[in-house]
Amino acid sequence: MTAAPTTTDPQALDILKRVWGYDAFRGVQADIVRTVAAGGHALVLMPTGGGKSLCYQVPSLLRPGVGIVVSPLIALMKDQVDTLRQLGVRAAFLNSTLSLDGVREVEAALLAGELDLLYVAPERLLLPRTLDLLERAPVALFAVDEAHCVSQWGHDFRPEYGQLGVLPERFPHIPRLALTATADDRTRADIVRVLGLAGAPQFISSFDRPNIQYRVAAKEGPKSQLLDFIRREHPGDAGIVYCLSRKSVEETAKWLLAQGVDAVAYHAGLSPRERNAAQERFLNEEGLVVVATVAFGMGIDKPNVRFVAHLDLPKSLEGYYQETGRAGRDGLPSTAWMVYGLADVVNVRRMLAQSAAPEDVRRVEAAKLDALLTYCEAATCRRGVLLSYFGETLPHPCGNCDVCLAPPRVRDATREAQMALSAAIRTGNRFGAAHLTDVLLGRDTEKVRAMGHHTLPTFGVGKAHDEKMWRGLLRQLVSLGYLAAGEHHGLSATAKARPLLRGEETLHLREDTLAPRPPRDRAARPGRAPVDAGDRPLFEALRAWRLSRAREQGVPPYVIFTDATLKTIAELRPGSLHTLGTVSGVGQRKLAEYGEEVLGVVRGQSGGGRPASSRQPGEAERGAAGNAAVLGVLRGSSQPSAPSAPSSARPAALFPQPPDDTPPSSPPHPAVAEALRELRRELARETGHSAFVVFPNATLDALAVRQPRTVAELAGVPGLGPKRIEAYGERIVDAVLTALDG
Repeated sequence: MTAAPTTTDPQALDILKRVWGYDAFRGVQADIVRTVAAGGHALVLMPTGGGKSLCYQVPSLLRPGVGIVVSPLIALMKDQVDTLRQLGVRAAFLNSTLSLDGVREVEAALLAGELDLLYVAPERLLLPRTLDLLERAPVALFAVDEAHCVSQWGHDFRPEYGQLGVLPERFPHIPRLALTATADDRTRADIVRVLGLAGAPQFISSFDRPNIQYRVAAKEGPKSQLLDFIRREHPGDAGIVYCLSRKSVEETAKWLLAQGVDAVAYHAGLSPRERNAAQERFLNEEGLVVVATVAFGMGIDKPNVRFVAHLDLPKSLEGYYQETGRAGRDGLPSTAWMVYGLADVVNVRRMLAQSAAPEDVRRVEAAKLDALLTYCEAATCRRGVLLSYFGETLPHPCGNCDVCLAPPRVRDATREAQMALSAAIRTGNRFGAAHLTDVLLGRDTEKVRAMGHHTLPTFGVGKAHDEKMWRGLLRQLVSLGYLAAGEHHGLSATAKARPLLRGEETLHLREDTLAPRPPRDRAARPGRAPVDAGDRPLFEALRAWRLSRAREQGVPPYVIFTDATLKTIAELRPGSLHTLGTVSGVGQRKLAEYGEEVLGVVRGQSGGGRPASSRQPGEAERGAAGNAAVLGVLRGSSQPSAPSAPSSARPAALFPQPPDDTPPSSPPHPAVAEALRELRRELARETGHSAFVVFPNATLDALAVRQPRTVAELAGVPGLGPKRIEAYGERIVDAVLTALDG
């Protein structure tokens, strides 16, 4: 069932705007937040990039206690935590990468109510020590991300997830939220059973990702096709290329590098160090292409992946949807590109036929494969076929897939299909596509003559067509189930072929097109970020600034701002902090942290002088590399933080007010400004956090103008909320008084 719409909680909207910089929730987000914040359970099906994380992050800030997030990949937790810390959210992770001291510090912060969100791997959560710890901690909710992993029917089944039934057993009254991008009826039923969600509302968002252009082509020279695609449409863009085997992954990555494409390989056969290095490069660099098996990608939040390419058939339509959904999470135009051929279809059909799985499992897998091949061979809107699989109806063709952009020709292929099926039967139902093609074309090869197939009635009956046509026809006959793949890739006619051979039915098939040819009025290349030519210099300048700041802090660039936010800034060209604060994705913390710097870049590119430099000589800006950084900056000096306040008081206490746009009435006092810079450097060294997280330049300038003599006078200073005043107030006043006395 799906919950009825509800009125959005003003407090939730306030947090959404001040923390994330968004004016409104999307789709069913508001209903989910309201349900969970009120103490209810929920199952959420929402496409990748649809905003699942907000559905548990906002309730975690609304409810007393800490939100516990079960996340499948340890390597990605730091990225998620870094993103939250940039927003001013007290987040940490608990996993095997921490030292014993690091674990103890996180556990102490958890028990003291000093965290808003804690990310935990399922293996760590299931430890008796962790479960006992959570029973003593103030827990706001449990969020199980990638919840399809609980089910053997899910495409990423993980046994540890199946043991999460301990949550409803030991914590029956704490809200549980299961989230996934894909789950069929069987998988959904398993999620409900394992996580104890019977009777809980199920929120199902549209599976449509209109910014993704779906394209499928016949496989000819896959690596050359891929290179041409990248060079024509995505030069310099970040992308993921999926291959079936580890060998293919390594060969493709090496080949792309040799062709001048910055690429790296990732698969389960590499050492943990190599995998982590590849993943870190992908997250932290611009324009890197990762060539990977399906082991790569789950949980990745990188929003500016501009393309996902498949050089081999994925396992299922669910897997394909999940993998392609890693493109364009920021909502900007992106591409899902795939090539496949007869060998791919034969291989997956043969592997399924030879599977030792129980009969009911094989039936389900066969149905999933049929659905995938139907999508690949579609002669109608691909998006419509894809959404139909997930139970959603597209009211009209999307206009943004290869079928819509370059409609294929569909023709009656009954006679040719009868020829191919007859050739398979007359040669004994045991030869592969290459041999059948030779027979149909009348090629008097050594093998054809040795088998005596040059004497068959079907020898040479297909000379009117070329090899490419016959290979494509055989592929479609296998895809549609008229031919079956046996051992050694041999093809045999199935029972489904009998009515076709007897002339009792006709068959219409699409003619292959190797590449879409969009109409002239549509851009062939979606683009890194589709900004007008006049805005491109500012957009690139903002990207360069973002990359520099990200490297200083040791975080991925998109953690600072997404491409979509930079695109809006480049178009809007804000001249004040107030205007910049209206941009989607610019919350109060980021406005205080980066606002003046961004405005400096805008002024520099708009003829108003060179960009303002935010970096002071000698400042030790090291970034938040571990949990100790966020815990230290929250504690400030040696005084511990107070436990979490009730939910009604938490937002004001957590997030400082942004600086206003009113220029100071007098210039900053030079000695006070220098003393505050020195204090900021000291605090950065003590906490391990960026100097600008301690307090940004705008706050420093305001303090140097106002010259507060008491802690009470710090109230109302832009960028100084109650938490900062509690942590640093006395030392700020001491620095000001010392400078003035000197």
